[in-house]
Amino acid sequence: MSDPDRLKQVDALLDGLDDVLPPPRVRAQLRLAANLTQQDVADAVGVKRLAVVRWELGKSTPRRPQRDIYIHLLKRLAERFPEAAELNEGSTTPASAGGSG
Repeated sequence: MSDPDRLKQVDALLDGLDDVLPPPRVRAQLRLAANLTQQDVADAVGVKRLAVVRWELGKSTPRRPQRDIYIHLLKRLAERFPEAAELNEGSTTPASAGGSG
């Protein structure tokens, strides 16, 4: 395999990482850092609030096309709130904070 082919292979691997969701706890931390409710996120992504609850608890993952929209939202939130994008092992579960979300 030539070097340009290997470079293309590496690029393909890295491009695939763009659609990886952060851990459930980080998803909730990002939402809370932006002072968004679960309903706000659900409305923006086009799902019911229960779907966002389940995503933040790690009980399910979004499917396309909502997955792409949700990942885009999380990336934008991570840019604005980089401290919230870090997994804080000592914190309580943010999904439980904020009541009905």
